[in-house]
Amino acid sequence: MENETGPTGPAHAVLDSPVGPLTLVAQDGALTRLLMADRSGAPEAPAGPADAEVLAEAARQLREYFDGRRTDFDLPLRPAGTAFQRQVWAELAAVPYGETVTYGELAERIGRGPASARAVGSANGANPIAVVIPCHRVVGADGGLTGYEWGVDRKRFLLDLEQDGD
Repeated sequence: MENETGPTGPAHAVLDSPVGPLTLVAQDGALTRLLMADRSGAPEAPAGPADAEVLAEAARQLREYFDGRRTDFDLPLRPAGTAFQRQVWAELAAVPYGETVTYGELAERIGRGPASARAVGSANGANPIAVVIPCHRVVGADGGLTGYEWGVDRKRFLLDLEQDGD
């Protein structure tokens, strides 16, 4: 999207949620990041019309998700990352609501062996659009909750939410 002065910068909106305030970031008509509001990195640019629409729709779908009325997201996404990270995130998006996979299983799903579990874990941790790209659905080989950018308590909450809504 361009305006009279060139491409627009990223715009944001803050959404209250059960896991804390979330900052949704959109640019050029796509969601690019979802941050905990207590983290830095939110842009200051005002939203253009396409970004305002994406932010409003993302907020609506996230509210439905947290209310147990949505099991998947239908939003234009543009996460920034390497080709490998985007491959991992695309496979993450295919993990069904209420289910979990291990890092090793995710590595196998993208055509890598279980030895790539660490690389998959790193890509998982770099996911810029958590919840929408459900990195919380990845667990350790023993089924245990491993590290999560937003904290293990929030990961547990999201998994419990999906189990209760299933």
